[in-house]
Amino acid sequence: MKTTYNAKPSEVAHAWVHYDATDAVLGRLAVDIARRLMGKHRAIYTPHVDTGDFVVVTHCEKVKVTGRKAEQKVYRHHTGYIGHLRELTYERVMERHPERILSLAVRRMMPKTKLGRKMFSKLKVYAGAEHPHEAQKPETVTL
Repeated sequence: MKTTYNAKPSEVAHAWVHYDATDAVLGRLAVDIARRLMGKHRAIYTPHVDTGDFVVVTHCEKVKVTGRKAEQKVYRHHTGYIGHLRELTYERVMERHPERILSLAVRRMMPKTKLGRKMFSKLKVYAGAEHPHEAQKPETVTL
């Protein structure tokens, strides 16, 4: 009789992966990063264990969107006060905080649980080419 393999947290080795977001399509890049953070790219994937990798993304200010999303996409959040729904356009967020665009796209694809928040904390997004994770020697992945 065969049994199902369940990974144990102590057995999982988390690798470091580097993505260059230059000219990458936002949604397609976010899907690949979310899969990598959750560990679904591995054969030992277990839903209740964090089997994912650490992900470093650079050049997120050069990410592309298709269609007319650059003019039409709106990011909304509520401050908690009555009537205080804030709306920012894609262009406005991109010029102020370009790393938030990719972070939000990935976060909304992750599980909405304690484990999902732990997995999301392994994402490191930077606007420029420099990042402080060179010592981890991340493997570069191309899309």
